Amino acid sequence: MSEKKRGNTSLQQMMESFEEACRSADLKLTHQRLEIYRELATATDHPCAETLHRRLLKHMPTLSLDTVYRTLATFAQHHLVKKVQTVDSQARFEAEMSQHHHVICDSCKEIMDFQWGSFDAFSVPGDIEQWGSITNKNVTIHGTCRKCQATQQEVKQT
Repeated sequence: MSEKKRGNTSLQQMMESFEEACRSADLKLTHQRLEIYRELATATDHPCAETLHRRLLKHMPTLSLDTVYRTLATFAQHHLVKKVQTVDSQARFEAEMSQHHHVICDSCKEIMDFQWGSFDAFSVPGDIEQWGSITNKNVTIHGTCRKCQATQQEVKQT
């Protein structure tokens, strides 16, 4: 069986880190938690709770949507997953915890990860440093992806 890779981290490494982090946070390693995390760790589309639920129902037919919501909230609270900030009311999630940024298509809602080392190297402005302790700095860029641009162009031409 081949392992899905996310960046330089294999699924097995992600699962081991997740299990260790759960133990450190005194979170029980239930079957539901493990499967929800595994599904999120293999996803590249930053799914919402409803999408994860639909995917998991295929092999966990008794899993409730409420369990998925509560589990994702617990994971986010304990910094085991990231909640991706979108302008939509529907939260999106990812298990990739390494420093990265997002670009979101305003048309199809696709989210893509990207690295921006020069941004990451910048210090925050002095007045923000005076505010308090900064734990994370990231960028979310909004626009229209090439697929949607092409579709919009086709519509204009007809």
